[in-house]
Formats: sequence, C-alpha cells, structure tokens
Amino acid sequence: VQLVESGGGLVQPGGSLRLSCPASGSIFSIDTMGWYRQAPGKQRELVAIITNSGSPNYADSVKGRFTITRDNAKNTVYLQMNSLKPEDTAVYYCNAVIRSSFVAGWTNYWGQGTQVTVSS
Repeated sequence: VQLVESGGGLVQPGGSLRLSCPASGSIFSIDTMGWYRQAPGKQRELVAIITNSGSPNYADSVKGRFTITRDNAKNTVYLQMNSLKPEDTAVYYCNAVIRSSFVAGWTNYWGQGTQVTVSS
C-alpha cells in the first residue's frame, strides 16, 4: 500500500493550493484519512481528518480556511487550502488507516510528504 501526495509548492500569502493523496495497492478498506504537517523545528501536527462517511475535523488554526474531502471510489483524500499564511509553511503528510487485502487488521500508512511554502 502506498500514499503519494501531490500539489505542494510556493504560494504568496492569501493564495490557495490543493493537495491530493491517492492510496494505491492491495486495499480492502480505508477508514479515516487525514493530513498532518511538520514545520522546521516543530513536531508533526494534525491539520484535518475525515472519516469514511465524510465527517471532517480540523485543527483550530485552519478552520474556515482549509477543507478536507475524499473520493472513496478513487481512494483519494484532498486538502483545499485557501487564505494561506506564512505560518502554514510546512511539509504536509497524508495519512490513512487501511485494511490491506492480505494483512489482517488495520495499519496506519503515511505518504512521503509534500512541501508547502507560503512567502512573498
């Protein structure tokens, strides 16, 4: 099973970016999917998560600016980021709790990360 993020880049303050993360491989079922971020010198923190029924939760710092969605048919989670601020600069990681076709139980998978830089 693999998670591969895309959509990061350099954007000016106030701008927008959309991150995507498809899950691929021998997937039987996906539970919660989410996005985390890690800024230099800081711990990784939750940005947003979404249940398999589509119920989202957000960190207070991104509420009203970021929107998490998922397409269960494509095993993909998205993060629409609007009104970006310099403090949003970080490596963004995709996360998913997945039951593989070949391994019993649920496993927490991570992507390799995508850099988001907000700067003028």
